[in-house]
Amino acid sequence: MVRAEPASCRRPAPGAAGRATAQQEQPPGAGLVPEGVAPGAEGQQQQVQVQLPPPPDVPPLPKGPTPPAAIVGVLSVADVMRASTVFQQADKEFVGRRQKLNEDAQKEQVALRDLGQALANERAKLSPEQIRNREKELQDRIAESRRVFGDRNRIIQESSQFVMAQIDRAVEMVTQQVAISRGINLVLNRAQILGTTNDFDLTPAVVDDLNKVLASVVIPPEGVSPVAMQAAQGATPASAPAAAATPPAKPPAKPPAAAQQHR
Repeated sequence: MVRAEPASCRRPAPGAAGRATAQQEQPPGAGLVPEGVAPGAEGQQQQVQVQLPPPPDVPPLPKGPTPPAAIVGVLSVADVMRASTVFQQADKEFVGRRQKLNEDAQKEQVALRDLGQALANERAKLSPEQIRNREKELQDRIAESRRVFGDRNRIIQESSQFVMAQIDRAVEMVTQQVAISRGINLVLNRAQILGTTNDFDLTPAVVDDLNKVLASVVIPPEGVSPVAMQAAQGATPASAPAAAATPPAKPPAKPPAAAQQHR
């Protein structure tokens, strides 16, 4: 069995995540990669500087089987994603969804500010009961806006994770097959090594096969979470909302030749 790095831990282009705006060109991965998480920063905490208790007794173990000699291949997951037609199509879809969410949120913020300003201007003309009613209406509107936009953001996050899980699974399966076909039993992520030569690079072969076998992915309809989509399909398949799918991938373009030394 070939051991590859868990695909769920791999993402292209660190720093590509972020809220999309209509005025800014979005980098690859801005729609699918959650923002605010630095790659490799998950779970990092400052260590407590205290003396540990005595260690447990660890008896020697009987001699076991020696693992086989490592036959190494190297894969650039970032380059695979950049060259994946399905990833790029899905990423474009989620960039659009995030842009629409941000635009709607900005419009609602302006509307709430206008309502607050109108109440301030009319306060002197209103009775205490009218002021209380207007203030309650404004607070209810604010609370409802937070709920609605929070739900929309959550659904986008869940949907993008659902799509990335499909792509990650395919990348891992293709990598396994490419490695097996070449007699490789250990695949390393190029982002975590200092350098290698083209002789070890599996990236072009993985890209070529991935674009052949992964023609599309299932994308939940806008405003529908993957959980709700699957629940509706399981309960009433005939009336469930149809999930969008990326169009069939175009014939893959050959990735540019890598430099002799990958850094």
